[in-house]
Amino acid sequence: MEKAEKPITALVIEPVGELSDGTKAYFAKCEEKLGMVPNVLQAYAFDERKLRAFSDMYNDLMLGDSSLSKLEREMIAVAVSSVNHCYYCLTAHGAAVRQLSGDPKLGEQMVMNYRVADLTEKQKAMLDFAIKLTETPAKIEEADRQALRGAGFSDRDIWDIASVVGFFNMSNRVAAATDMQPNAAYHGMAR
Repeated sequence: MEKAEKPITALVIEPVGELSDGTKAYFAKCEEKLGMVPNVLQAYAFDERKLRAFSDMYNDLMLGDSSLSKLEREMIAVAVSSVNHCYYCLTAHGAAVRQLSGDPKLGEQMVMNYRVADLTEKQKAMLDFAIKLTETPAKIEEADRQALRGAGFSDRDIWDIASVVGFFNMSNRVAAATDMQPNAAYHGMAR
């Protein structure tokens, strides 16, 4: 007997309307590029305005112009999600770290504890800041920003780091509140 997959989320929300042609095309592009439509997108699809807002912010932060590499942004996503124990994001973004780095071990280390990974001093400073901003945001001081500058980050980079951290803290909380489940395909990627 085959075990049924868990629903995408524990919440069942009536769609606002039919998916537009634009959203159908976006989902088709996801299928083409990823081999699936990420469950997070399907979860937000009950209201296309929310889906667009989420997707636009994600695409800007994770794929847009930044001197942070795609891998570094994914590392931030995983480090933040590790603190928050976000099953969805650890699974999805852990797979992205494995894929982008070509190193399955790094992906696993990032999910469990980035401090055991073989990181550059610059990457470690970035992730230390991300964790402090996640755990104790009220304790961020100029010395923390200066530590990033000392590691080679510009003020724009600090903005980008903080924005990715903030986005994943929000996303982790929505995923936890709704029991959002990752696509099964993520588990086997880049291993």
